[in-house]
Amino acid sequence: MTALIQPGGSRVIVTRPAREAAVWVYALSKAGLQAVALPLIDILPVDDSGPAQRAWQTLDAYAAVMFVSANAVAGFFESKPAEIQWTLAQAAIKKIAIPRAWATGPGTVQALQQAGVPSESIDAPPPETAQFDSEALWRQVGTQVRAGQRVLIVRGRDGQAMDAVQGTGVGRDWLASRLTEARAGVDFVVAYERACPHLNKQQQQLAQDAARDGSVWLFSSSEAVANLRVNLPSQDWSAARAVATHARIASAVKAAGFGVVCESRPTVADIVGSIESIYEC
Repeated sequence: MTALIQPGGSRVIVTRPAREAAVWVYALSKAGLQAVALPLIDILPVDDSGPAQRAWQTLDAYAAVMFVSANAVAGFFESKPAEIQWTLAQAAIKKIAIPRAWATGPGTVQALQQAGVPSESIDAPPPETAQFDSEALWRQVGTQVRAGQRVLIVRGRDGQAMDAVQGTGVGRDWLASRLTEARAGVDFVVAYERACPHLNKQQQQLAQDAARDGSVWLFSSSEAVANLRVNLPSQDWSAARAVATHARIASAVKAAGFGVVCESRPTVADIVGSIESIYEC
């Protein structure tokens, strides 16, 4: 398939963590784009998996478990004791209720399904939702919540680059506030660590070239933007172009100095459309 963005003219710089970046590079390449991975968030295991393991032991105390990302699913299930199963059959045998699994987007839904969570136990915004975020999720699950129930939010620990960035954890904190207003209890557990990668010389050169050669950056996290600025603190981004998958992320990209920033739903089709029209934004 002929690339829609030709070498020397432009390309897509995928900034997601390495595992997701590989998936997106493949998907965008299949769509006819020239894509390259430049992971700007490192995903690491937690130093102490004890809290996550204890959460598994008390899983039936929760009406729902909200996962902030596919990485949250992976980290939480890696800590799962072998004897515990999140299945309807297991719940019937033990005569216990299993919690609902809440996800903000299709990537997290897919991760839950691959981990063995039955589809009928998963709540998420519908595919046609304008934006996949905590607000859209709340519109789906808000009517489920009852006073006195407890909800567990499985999250990652923010990297140091986000310490000075306003809006860290906005989505999960917003959801926790809605739950508190509904008089439900909220617990948090950290299932993985996010860290700022140290770009090697080749990666730094790629980023510097992409700042001025017409490449289109794809950002799905404000933390990725912060980490890019840590690695290249003096880089001029005024000639750079980007697509961001949420308004909050777009604000962070604009604050970094990118000259052109478009917003897009985080689906392949929508992102491809945004990239193709980037010069019209």
